[in-house]
Amino acid sequence: MRYTISFMTASALAGLVGTAAAEVPRVITDIPPVQALVAQVMGDLGQPVLLLDQGADAHSFQLRPSQAAALAEANLVVWIGPEMTPWLDRALGGLAADVAQLRLLKAEGTDLRSYGDGAEPADDGHADAAGHDHAADPTAEDGHDHEHDHGHEHDHAHEGVDPHAWLDPGNARAWLGVIAAELARLDPAHAATYQANAARADAEIAALDARLDALLEPVRDKPFAVFHDAYGYFADHYGLTIAGTVAVGDAAPPGAAHLAELQTRLEKAQCIFPETQHDPKLVQTIAADTGLRVGGTLDPEGAGVEPGPQGYGAVLSGLADTLIACLDQPAP
Repeated sequence: MRYTISFMTASALAGLVGTAAAEVPRVITDIPPVQALVAQVMGDLGQPVLLLDQGADAHSFQLRPSQAAALAEANLVVWIGPEMTPWLDRALGGLAADVAQLRLLKAEGTDLRSYGDGAEPADDGHADAAGHDHAADPTAEDGHDHEHDHGHEHDHAHEGVDPHAWLDPGNARAWLGVIAAELARLDPAHAATYQANAARADAEIAALDARLDALLEPVRDKPFAVFHDAYGYFADHYGLTIAGTVAVGDAAPPGAAHLAELQTRLEKAQCIFPETQHDPKLVQTIAADTGLRVGGTLDPEGAGVEPGPQGYGAVLSGLADTLIACLDQPAP
């Protein structure tokens, strides 16, 4: 069975979120890597619904009526946060207060970085062990996330906290425990199963991490360029060198001054990589002007990955394999 709801009718979707067992939470997720982690923790007990259609843009997606209806019937929503999926932030504002939320960027054990300097941003509130943010509503007593940031712009400008935190496998491993704890809180009868599934998934990601670390070792000293600033966690974790990014943000094309500066920064780079969902023409133009080799298309959000429990490993392995295929060659 495909997990993503873009391939389901409304009636099938209603059946999906109400099946398994009555006590098993109906779980909604935002992007493929998160859906994969939740699927690993739930195992055979249930199937988390993925809101983002396969191939859709995570930053500017719009819910269909059937998806909004499924969201309203959820017991738990697991998502990165409004920094990544502002469309879900708006939808969550209309949900009942008894719908639990895990905002993973707020979860305990998450290693955050900022765009630019890599420093962890200061937090104006606090997060508990389950990632519930209590800063927005000091009177909240139900343990749920009531902050929806309606007064802020969510255009994914590249400043402040970098939301692509799943690209650090250490964060994914921390989130497995948080997800298992929240599912156990909602469904105590299956607590041991959630915990065992999380432990098994943790071991699998640890093994994946070790394998990728060894594979990427030969290309650590080879600078490269990417389309936009989404790879800081991955590069920091594996000691890779990103020489520059083509786009400053997601909303507008880069200006002439940025492109001129970028060409200077790319003098020692070997490859430049396009990205799924973005037109590769600008990358190809820069490559022609600088002599850089054009690598394969990177997919940091799993837009082209089959949803399901293996999706998280597929995202990280895909990045590593694509980088290695271009960088582990003689300099052009």
